[in-house]
Amino acid sequence: MTTATGHPYIVSDDQILGGEPIIRGTRTPVRAIVETWRMGVAAEEIPNGLPHLTLAQVFDALSYYSDHQEEINAAIERNRIPDDRIDPLVANR
Repeated sequence: MTTATGHPYIVSDDQILGGEPIIRGTRTPVRAIVETWRMGVAAEEIPNGLPHLTLAQVFDALSYYSDHQEEINAAIERNRIPDDRIDPLVANR
């Protein structure tokens, strides 16, 4: 079941990523946009790496994050790969 969030491009669907907030019409979670932005990629540049998204969708995801930081930070932490599971050759880049 798809649930509206009060943000025009953000929905939750129990059948997609366990109900984690996603961009409407995609399987792209809000956390993916937030993590990209936190790595220093400007919001305006994110659609270059995720060309199926519009700039409006990216900004709405960041707006959603601003309103729901605890929820998205928890999703980021749940999906984080533990340091001991990362190959040292990759981790040291």
